[in-house]
Amino acid sequence: MGLLDRLSRLFRANLNDLVSKAEDPVKILEQSVSDMQADLVKLRQAVAMAISSQKRLRSQADQANVQVKTWYERAELALQKGEEELAREALSRRKTFQESFAALTNQLQAQEGQVEMLKRSLVALEGKIAEAKTKKDMLKARAQAAQAQQQLQSAVGNMGANSAMAAFDRMEDKVQALEASSQAAAELAGADLESQFAALEGGDDVDEELNELRMRLKGGAEAVALPVAGRKSKKEIIASSSNEVEKVKVAEVDADLEELKRSMDSL
Repeated sequence: MGLLDRLSRLFRANLNDLVSKAEDPVKILEQSVSDMQADLVKLRQAVAMAISSQKRLRSQADQANVQVKTWYERAELALQKGEEELAREALSRRKTFQESFAALTNQLQAQEGQVEMLKRSLVALEGKIAEAKTKKDMLKARAQAAQAQQQLQSAVGNMGANSAMAAFDRMEDKVQALEASSQAAAELAGADLESQFAALEGGDDVDEELNELRMRLKGGAEAVALPVAGRKSKKEIIASSSNEVEKVKVAEVDADLEELKRSMDSL
């Protein structure tokens, strides 16, 4: 028995868990209101049947009451005519209808009480259904908002582990790497172009220096071709240079000496 109880409890627990997970609040609310509407229809049918039974009992009671009066009048008539036995029979019939009238009256009172109770229940159920419909719309909106919020949170939580998002991040890094490589290639191409123009500009300088050197060499050749009388010997050039240096040095020393004398006189 212990094992069977445990298995039964386990089965019911799993079944309840499965049912709880399968429950959709919006669908359950709709079904609940639908069930209430079905109960309302059944209750209205019960009230209608009770009212119909009440009317039938009232009609039977009225008929019995009419028969009571009718047989009483017949008993009076028979007694007036001297028909005592007939009058007794009429009173006996009257008594039967009196008993029927009393029983029908009791049933009618009971039926009226039941009909009144059913009417109150019907009004109460209609009020509850109207309230449930109002709450249903509000609860459906809240349930849908909660489900949307839950889906949003789930999507945000799974965004980091999503392969599509990871692929997007990888492609972004790849694009940035391609942009950096393209920029570096552009810078290298620009540097190479600058070097080419610098080489061209440097070539012009070299050409100018080359032309200048050619002119100097050409001028030197012309100087060599001058007459001998118009040139000085190498020794004469060196001697004249030495004399000029000595003259400059003596003049500088004399100037320093004069300045020293002036400074001493001022003391």
